[in-house]
Amino acid sequence: MPRDRRGQAASVTQMSIQLYDSLERRTRLFEPRDPGRVAMYCCGPTVYNYIHIGNARTFVWFDQIRRYFEYRGFDVVFVMNYTDVDDKIIDRAKIEKLKPEEVAQKYAMAFEKDMGALGFRPADKTPRAVEHIPAMVDAIQGLIDRGLAYVADGNVWFAVEKFPDYGKLSGRTLDDMRAGERIEPHPSKAHPLDFGLWKAAKEDEPSWESPWGPGRPGWHIECSVMSEQYLGQAFDLHGGGSDLIFPHHENEIAQAEGLTGSAPFARHWLHAGMVQMESEKMSKSLGNVVLASEVVERYPAEVVRYWMLQSSYRNQSVFSGETLDDAKASYERWWTFFTAALHALGDRAPSGPQVRRESEDDETWPGYVRRFVEAMDDDFNSAEAFAVIHDLVREANKRIEDAQRGDEQARADLAELTTVFLELTGVFGFDFARAGADEELTRRVEDLLQQRERAREQRDFTTADEIRDTLTEMGVVIDDTPSGPRWHLGSP
Repeated sequence: MPRDRRGQAASVTQMSIQLYDSLERRTRLFEPRDPGRVAMYCCGPTVYNYIHIGNARTFVWFDQIRRYFEYRGFDVVFVMNYTDVDDKIIDRAKIEKLKPEEVAQKYAMAFEKDMGALGFRPADKTPRAVEHIPAMVDAIQGLIDRGLAYVADGNVWFAVEKFPDYGKLSGRTLDDMRAGERIEPHPSKAHPLDFGLWKAAKEDEPSWESPWGPGRPGWHIECSVMSEQYLGQAFDLHGGGSDLIFPHHENEIAQAEGLTGSAPFARHWLHAGMVQMESEKMSKSLGNVVLASEVVERYPAEVVRYWMLQSSYRNQSVFSGETLDDAKASYERWWTFFTAALHALGDRAPSGPQVRRESEDDETWPGYVRRFVEAMDDDFNSAEAFAVIHDLVREANKRIEDAQRGDEQARADLAELTTVFLELTGVFGFDFARAGADEELTRRVEDLLQQRERAREQRDFTTADEIRDTLTEMGVVIDDTPSGPRWHLGSP
């Protein structure tokens, strides 16, 4: 039986996962190339600027998809590239009076910092385009040899009319594309939609030697080459934002399948929805972007991650103060429950997600793990999965006061429910156990609460208020209940 990363036996067959495949335009069974393994690729950032919150949501979601496959027992290899040679990088270098490679390094480091703050686990491999130029030159020569590309004035163009399946991902004909998309103009192209595989060198721009003269690769060939180099042909899953369907992913398919003469380039295609500011898609070209770093300065990173993951990866997500405030309130319900549970359980509090798998017919509490898995197996239905966790929290909250009074059955029930809570929230990258594990802080808070209670009993309200102020400065929120004070930390 497959096992997850913690060595726990998975109870539900891996082969029940259903994905919406952008290429086939339907939800279908996930069928990996190699049983028990997932080879997945996500198009990474072009490192010429800071990432906005829409970019960040896409990357967080593909990290989440990787995490869920691991939870279900798969051995995952996740590859995400850096595009570090591109017109945008060259233009930014001129503005900032830096070398293109310095710009790429600067914004790659910024990307890693911003994404790390949002709980993004680095990909297993992060290839950079400039490290793979020889392989790209070989692939371009192969396309020329197969009659799918041609050389003109030191440039190499892919001939879209020579690839019969061109348009199968976007579902559009060449005429549709020509009418509806921006076209890269160039006098040496045979067809307006032909796209660049190799760009002839220009003065003061980075270049590499090739059989067609000095130049640099086009954007599309970079991902085709790097994904297959690390994952092989017909790898399991290729993804990115929905704005990459055309032309980037369409062109990747044409290059990869044109070169090998066989399909598929990737077995499944997943695309994340865009983030909207009110009625407009967020994009740098529209000038309406909000940087990921700016959002994390205004809201705790866990709240931002909650907002990103609370609805389907395929949905258009609306960014606003209201939607972030709603996410904050929902996340804090989880945090309030967990800190109250720790207080009620004392030495019986779970130290981490000690996974207790439920069988498919197990109705304990009632089958929260089963319901969670069923939701996530349905094309990563996070909205339903989050609803399951909220149901669990409501059930567990009913037992907190009884557990505080010393009811052993309530404490046992609460301990089990809290363990399941840690397991399910951990799948989404929330580490409540780590955040709540500061025993010294807990002891300090408990001591201050006892001092406050004594002061109140003695009607020394000045001292009681001073202690409450001290607790507030520590980030502690106190709820005075009929059974005594309950406390929790504000959002970490």
